[in-house]
Amino acid sequence: MGQQWLDEQQQRTWRAWLTLAELLPRTLDAQLQRDAGLSHAAYIVLAMLSEAPHRSRRMSDLARRANQSQSRLSHTVARLEERGWVRRERATEDGRGALAVLTDAGWDVVRAVAPGHVDAVREAMFGPLTDEQARVLGEALQAVVEGLDPDRSLRVEHGADVRSDR
Repeated sequence: MGQQWLDEQQQRTWRAWLTLAELLPRTLDAQLQRDAGLSHAAYIVLAMLSEAPHRSRRMSDLARRANQSQSRLSHTVARLEERGWVRRERATEDGRGALAVLTDAGWDVVRAVAPGHVDAVREAMFGPLTDEQARVLGEALQAVVEGLDPDRSLRVEHGADVRSDR
């Protein structure tokens, strides 16, 4: 059996995805740099902490949720600590793990920056789409996620522990 290449439609879709995966983070990073002097990676860490009970997460859980390696997360948290937005603590339940904790100053940053970030996401991701296109895109992306992680063991359920005082 010969090589099975992507057909023309699949190739267009794949290349559009690759371009989106490059341009969307760049666009969101530029907005956050402009508005808050903050990288998108750092904002995601702050956001994941803001959604957590007691505004804290184990570093290992935070790395997974922020899609960062342990090493990269450690550097990101160090930069956020320098700004007074995050602090590290030893986990009280076992004394071995480390927690990242969003400070009150960090919470203030999230509350100040989030509306502009939401506007940037809405404009960049959904602005060009009709409501029907956005619905179909959401269903298509969910189908791809289900195919990649059918037993739900790899994904992080975002929003499952969103704070009520957000």
